[in-house]
Amino acid sequence: MTANVARNFRNYQVWQDSVSYASKIYKVTNGMPWFEKKGLCDQLQRAVVSISSNIAEGSAKPSNADFAKFLDISLGSAYEVETQLLISKEVGYINDDMYNDLIKELVNIQKQIAAFIKYIRNTP
Repeated sequence: MTANVARNFRNYQVWQDSVSYASKIYKVTNGMPWFEKKGLCDQLQRAVVSISSNIAEGSAKPSNADFAKFLDISLGSAYEVETQLLISKEVGYINDDMYNDLIKELVNIQKQIAAFIKYIRNTP
């Protein structure tokens, strides 16, 4: 993709889904203990915001290779969120049902990002 072709990240379903997901995670972290606000909550919020933010930032890059690098970072952030949700469940901050629902949605986002990376890397 050449520099004069603009990508509109707002049109990507994966970006829309990851923004919506971030809002859910913020609601979840609001219910966590106050002493976690600078710990696990902060880490979880930063990682979940990074998913959509890197999709948006990467869309402004002039080449598909550069865009794919930002999508890689986005996918890494999604895996980071998965780990932090597991820790949240293990320490009792979220219950099994909430965890399972959040993971199901997150796995869908991870699959979308992975497919998008493959598509971008295979597009001349």
